[in-house]
Amino acid sequence: MTKGEAVWRIIPELREYIETNILPLYKAHDTAHGPEHVRVVLENSLALLDGLDVDPNMVYTVAAYHDVGLRVSREEHETVSGQWLWEDKSLERWFTPEQRQTMREAVEDHRASRQEPPRNIYGRIVSEADRDLDPERVVRRMMEYSKAHWPQWSAEEHIARIFDHVRDKYSETGYLHLWLPCPRNEEGLATLRQWLRTGELERRCRKYL
Repeated sequence: MTKGEAVWRIIPELREYIETNILPLYKAHDTAHGPEHVRVVLENSLALLDGLDVDPNMVYTVAAYHDVGLRVSREEHETVSGQWLWEDKSLERWFTPEQRQTMREAVEDHRASRQEPPRNIYGRIVSEADRDLDPERVVRRMMEYSKAHWPQWSAEEHIARIFDHVRDKYSETGYLHLWLPCPRNEEGLATLRQWLRTGELERRCRKYL
């Protein structure tokens, strides 16, 4: 299934409901997890469907709900987001209870720090889509998040935090796992590791101070 075929198969009424009622919720999030981020995850999710036997309506819905829980709790946002999806009675118009449970599990399992594979293919898809390992965008989002949460910090403190985060998450010994073949993410991960080794990461950080 190509991305174009997946888009064509999404139920128009479902798309309208999500565009009107779910995606606007991301306006309340920090810049790194706001409307641009969810749009990227939606696009990335549909781009991963080549050769997969999945329902694009479920893929689209999982991507749309994956971070809505951030408005309640960052630490448990994946659990809150999954519960939000499960309790949304409007989704009963388009999905069976079994499908909604599958989507709930996918949302609950998408967090990058998870060390075990997601329980189903939809969780693997949204996990890879949420990675969005475009190196430049990763650095920009980390700096935006750092500045939003610690505005009193100096430039050097922000950069030090980002170095630590990249090392902990993206290095060869980091906690990030890729759950589906995805050349875009594999290439991005290799670039981030190179930037970390060569010091290029600091120069990239300073662009967004």
